[in-house]
Amino acid sequence: MSATGKSKKEKKSDYFDKLIGLLEQYNKILLVSCDNIGSNHMQKIRISIRGKAVLLMGKNTMMRRAIRQNLNRNPQWEVLLPHIKGNIGFVFTNFDLVETKNLLLGSRVPAVAKANAVAPDDVVVPKGPTTLEPTKTSFLQALNIATKINRGTIEILNDLVLIKKGDKVGSSEAALLQMLDIKPFSYGLIITQIYDGGAVYGLEVLDMTDADILGRFMAGLGRLTALSLGAHFPTVTTFPHVVLNAYKNLLAVALGTDYVFEQASKLKSMVENPDAFKVVAPVQAAPPPAAAAADKKEEPKKKEKEKPVEKEESEESGDMGFDLFG
Repeated sequence: MSATGKSKKEKKSDYFDKLIGLLEQYNKILLVSCDNIGSNHMQKIRISIRGKAVLLMGKNTMMRRAIRQNLNRNPQWEVLLPHIKGNIGFVFTNFDLVETKNLLLGSRVPAVAKANAVAPDDVVVPKGPTTLEPTKTSFLQALNIATKINRGTIEILNDLVLIKKGDKVGSSEAALLQMLDIKPFSYGLIITQIYDGGAVYGLEVLDMTDADILGRFMAGLGRLTALSLGAHFPTVTTFPHVVLNAYKNLLAVALGTDYVFEQASKLKSMVENPDAFKVVAPVQAAPPPAAAAADKKEEPKKKEKEKPVEKEESEESGDMGFDLFG
C-alpha cells in the first residue's frame, strides 16, 4: 500500500480511467516531448494552460495498453500508438490549436549550457566588449576566438558559432558561456505531433497560413493540368485551355481565309483595315473664359513695357548714328 492508501494495481486502474476519459472528452491532442523539465517548471506549465488544456504524463507502456484495450470502441486512436515513444506526454484541448501551441511555447524558460548536453540550437557568441579580464585571453585563444584588450577588458572581434545544433556541449564551451552570462538554450514542452479528429500530422502543418494552403493548392492544380494536357486526357482543369486553343486555331483559319465568325470579325477587320482603328490625337481644349480674360488683361501691360524698346530700335535704325539735317 502507498501513502495515499491505494495499491499499485488501483493506481494503474485510476490512470487508465483518467486517460480514456480525457481521450473521449477531447477531440484534439498535442503530443509533447518533456525532456529537461523539472517538477517546478512542469507545475508552472500546468497553471499556464489551466482552463484551456490538460497535461497528462505517464509511462509509455501504460498509455499504449490503455489505448489498445479500447480500440474496439474507438479505432481512430490507433494512429497515436506509433508516436508514443521517448519522454512523451499528452496535452488535451478543445480550444484553438494555434492558441494552445502559443501557450506552450510561452512557458519555455532560458537555461545555461551544461557540459555533455546536446545543443538544441546553434550557439553564437556575439562580437563586442565583454566583462572578462585580460587574464582570460589565453582561455579564449584556446577556443580560436579572436580578441583584443580594450579599456582593461577583453573585446571579441567577430561573431562566432561556438556550438552547432546537435553537437554535445564541451566543458570549455560551457565554462565560457557561464563567464559571459549567456543562457543560449530554452527548455519547455516540445510539440512533436498533433492529433485532430482521428488524423495525426506534424507541427509544420499547424504553422501553415491560408496563403500557404492556397499556394500549394494552385501549384498542384497547375501540375495536374500540365499532366492532363500532355497526356491528352480531358479534365475539368484542362477545359479552359482546350477551348482557348480551339479558338486560336479557328481564328488562324479565319484570318487566312474568307471565313468569318462572330468572335473573329473584329480582329479580322483590324487586320484587313488597320487605318480605321487608328486613334486620333485629342484636340487641345480651348482655355476657359476666366483664363482667356486674364490673358487679355495681361496683354496691354506687356505692350506698355515693349513700347520704349521699339522706339529706341526705330531711332537707331533711322539715322544710323548720323544727323542728316546737321
